[in-house]
Amino acid sequence: MRITRWPSAGALVLQLCWSGFANAQEAPSTTDNDIVVTGSRAAPRSAVQSSSPVDSYSAADLQARGLGDLSQILQFVSPSLEFAGAVNSGGAANARGPTLRGLGQDEVLILVDGKRRHASSLINFNNTIGRGQVPVDLNLIPVAAIERVEVLRDGAAAQYGSDAIAGVINIILRHDTTGFASVQSDITQRGDGAIKIATVTKGFKLGEGGTIVLTGEVRRLSEFNRADVDSRFGRVTNRQGEAGRTDISASVAAVLPVGGGWEAYANAIYAHRNADNTIQYRVPTTSPVLFPNGFLPLVALKLDDVGGTVGLRHEGAWKADLSDTLGYDQADFVSRDTANTSLGATSPTRFDAGGARYLQNIANLTVSRHFGLLAGADLALGVEHRYERYKIRSGEAASFFGSGAQGFPGFNPPTPVDQGRNAVSAFVDGELAITRSLRLGAAGRYEHYSDFGDKVTGKGSLFFQPIPIAALRATISTGFRAPSLQQSYFSTVTSQSSNGVLVNVGTFAATDPVSLALGGRPLKPETSTNLSGGLVLTPGAGFTLTADAFQVDIDDRIALSESLSGTAVSAILRTAGITNASQVRFFTNALDTRTRGFDIIAGWRGRIGHGHARIDVGYNRSTTTIRRLAANPVLPALPLLATSSIDLLAYAQPRDKLNVAGAFDFGAVSLTATVTRFGTFRFVPVTTEQRFGPEWTTDLGADFRVGDRFKFGIGVINLFDAYADKVAERALTQGGSLPYPEAGGLGFRGREFFARATARF
Repeated sequence: MRITRWPSAGALVLQLCWSGFANAQEAPSTTDNDIVVTGSRAAPRSAVQSSSPVDSYSAADLQARGLGDLSQILQFVSPSLEFAGAVNSGGAANARGPTLRGLGQDEVLILVDGKRRHASSLINFNNTIGRGQVPVDLNLIPVAAIERVEVLRDGAAAQYGSDAIAGVINIILRHDTTGFASVQSDITQRGDGAIKIATVTKGFKLGEGGTIVLTGEVRRLSEFNRADVDSRFGRVTNRQGEAGRTDISASVAAVLPVGGGWEAYANAIYAHRNADNTIQYRVPTTSPVLFPNGFLPLVALKLDDVGGTVGLRHEGAWKADLSDTLGYDQADFVSRDTANTSLGATSPTRFDAGGARYLQNIANLTVSRHFGLLAGADLALGVEHRYERYKIRSGEAASFFGSGAQGFPGFNPPTPVDQGRNAVSAFVDGELAITRSLRLGAAGRYEHYSDFGDKVTGKGSLFFQPIPIAALRATISTGFRAPSLQQSYFSTVTSQSSNGVLVNVGTFAATDPVSLALGGRPLKPETSTNLSGGLVLTPGAGFTLTADAFQVDIDDRIALSESLSGTAVSAILRTAGITNASQVRFFTNALDTRTRGFDIIAGWRGRIGHGHARIDVGYNRSTTTIRRLAANPVLPALPLLATSSIDLLAYAQPRDKLNVAGAFDFGAVSLTATVTRFGTFRFVPVTTEQRFGPEWTTDLGADFRVGDRFKFGIGVINLFDAYADKVAERALTQGGSLPYPEAGGLGFRGREFFARATARF
């Protein structure tokens, strides 16, 4: 059900926000004192003084909502950030990351305390948002360990390196000595999908002037199912929803002065995940002896992830920061409740399907200094070395023999995958204040990759504040994204839905002989040109407004090709000795895109009566167009990308989003309200492209403080039980039992309720 009466309600919320501003009493002179460190290596400054648009979200902002996953929380506080909620596709459900301004999951750079976070070992090889992309999984980071999150909505590859085409998300960890423990429980209106979260964090003094903060978190997500009755059998055969997941994470963050202006620091985050994902139902004739009533294959993931940094930094005339950052992600799969039909009645029903590993190590040295030139100047210089390694572990022989295990045949690359590369870079980043009202910035970066060569990027910025209450800002930059090792070397066979029919599809490395014979070529890096310009208003009385327009051109964008099939494909597969796949796909630099849009963010902080209030309104609109689409150089009749793949890359995310949030604190009682509108989107859920309408959702929460130590909260998420439009062609596949699209922004959990308790110590 889609709620259609809510546009007027959204207007009412905006009217209430404005009336609250107009009736404010004793409002502070400025509303946005958030100090940010992302986007500039000069001294930290407020977000409204930044040349690039930066948003800062505090721990209170993150914890006020009844959501457990960091990516989902950010989706409902940041108008420019989206999070794909795929839960039914094994690759997509376990490799989900955030996006900025409608671009890709691997085109946004993730930092932890300013250091590059490693990517997942997993790649999304399903027909969902993020198809062919390798994200960073934010949900492995315990929310309670975070002091704030800064979102830079601007290209920053010249400052931070590869991947920062759409922007940067910088997660700042806590370094205070407070402690608290909390528990939270969620349940949907239908009584399923329970979420249990338990968290504890505590900071301690360390030596003279140092601190160490320890955090632990456990999240358990139980099964929920929104599948309809399968018309072929008169019963529910499928699952459309989470099959179950447990995340256990722990973090440590420490700083310790060591004398002479030097400070040692370190952080580490460990996460373990057990997750179950279901694949589409197999009819009784698939394996009649082992499963006479048919079966629903299940893919179980066991994931271990660790990342951290150790470093030394110096405060003085010349500042210095020397660090080493290590990240490792290991994923292993087991296919259960399934069969390999090529083995007949002797087939096992459980298979070790293999796994993937990814390692990243970064050594970095940055030095910087402030100069008293004109109205002030800052200069930063740095060098960096990055080493990466990617490996695929093959599954047991029975998992990939013949047609392979139904649902998820075990990994079996044609050639072993165990690849590494080195990258070295040097950068310069400077700012010069010509006057107190005019500041210019410039950055340049050179990178050399051992697998594809050199890349040079640059950025220029301007911040002009002619009067105290208004400023103009603009940036121009070039950027790039190196093809990930996963995209360069991933290879496997999986079961996919093709025009509503399940088939085995082989994914081959771009340089594999099969790929080359079908039009594949060695991957090149994506390159980008970013333009951004905006207005900042700070009229006082607690009000701020920023409006920024942008254009991002990306050339040689990397995408997973269409699944190619036909007589020519079958002949090439036979020649290569491939017998367990009928279709082929590979990664390709197949298109150039242009993304245009704008962000408008307004905020007010002040007093209403005897209480404190904060109201934030944010709107983003992003539109992507295709500037070039490459033809298949070997088989022109077989397009490298067709409508379904193009839609997932460019159009399956909401075209726009509106966030309206209010927080009201009346002594012992705090109230929160959020209204979010996800715009229209389109993609091909079965055989034909479908346009899906906008989605509105409303969340309410209330917290009650008891003394100085205890707080209790209750709330409702998706108050009006809104769902996305149903798939029009759902009757063409799986007996019409999969009604909802795994695209857009809202998902299909429906209305849910939560309760939580927090104790400080």
